[in-house]
Amino acid sequence: MEKVLIILGPTAVGKSEIAIHLAKKFNGEIISADSVQVYKGLNIGSAKLSFESMQGIKHHFIDVLPPESEFSVFEFVEMTKKKIHEITKNKKIPIIAGGTGLYIKALLHAYDFGGAEKNKDFRKSLEEKDLNVLYDELTIKNKEMASSIKPNDKKRIIRALEILEFGNVPNQSKTEYDALIFNLNMDRQKLYEKINKRVDKMLEEGLIDEVKSLLKCIKKDSQSMKAIGYKEVVSYLDNEISLEEMKELIKKHTRNYAKRQMTFFRSLKEAFCIDVMDKTKALNEIEKTVKEWL
Repeated sequence: MEKVLIILGPTAVGKSEIAIHLAKKFNGEIISADSVQVYKGLNIGSAKLSFESMQGIKHHFIDVLPPESEFSVFEFVEMTKKKIHEITKNKKIPIIAGGTGLYIKALLHAYDFGGAEKNKDFRKSLEEKDLNVLYDELTIKNKEMASSIKPNDKKRIIRALEILEFGNVPNQSKTEYDALIFNLNMDRQKLYEKINKRVDKMLEEGLIDEVKSLLKCIKKDSQSMKAIGYKEVVSYLDNEISLEEMKELIKKHTRNYAKRQMTFFRSLKEAFCIDVMDKTKALNEIEKTVKEWL
């Protein structure tokens, strides 16, 4: 079995910093499991690392797709399988870091997202339903899938229901990898404070101008523009909300997303939960566990 080191946690908890530290210490390369950083041009709103911040560590699946394209769980799994094999073959440790939990679960537990063909009649029947009704239906059928999808993303909710209706049932016990998983967490109030400060910084760095620039070449209903931080700016630019409302909505939606992430990651029973409030203690604990695993 190929070894894979996985760093999970809610947005703003500090996954990238710890992943880079481990990559330097254990000769690793990082695979991003982020559904927004995969897009070119979505830099500020996705908190994408600069080249300098990567500290010479090779990162994969960052800036690989044009912003108008779509990216699915199935595509992530297929790309990641190949990349894990490639990194392992080069005698390095693949380190997956990110907050899109469904990507990780699909990779580890053999979810067959390619097994469900698109069904026009089924989709049409769902399109006619209220968004809240659809999300509740998904939550009842598969709480984990629901927690990984934004409640207002009707397209993905419908696709998830389609997969559950016509796709192959994932084998929860099956895994192709010897995976060591760390679920980073911290005091929720402290995390929310970090999120609020991060949003303020994004706006100071020019998030609104970034969105304006993107909208010159892509449609505002593109998948990438539905990401938190981008959809709110689009609403502001369309004069649907004020500047202050936009700022507060980004913070609120990001906090809500972080809460859903924490709920989802707790479902990964095989993960080691690491409190990162004391960073030195956390790193020592992680390093010790990694050495034993290797």
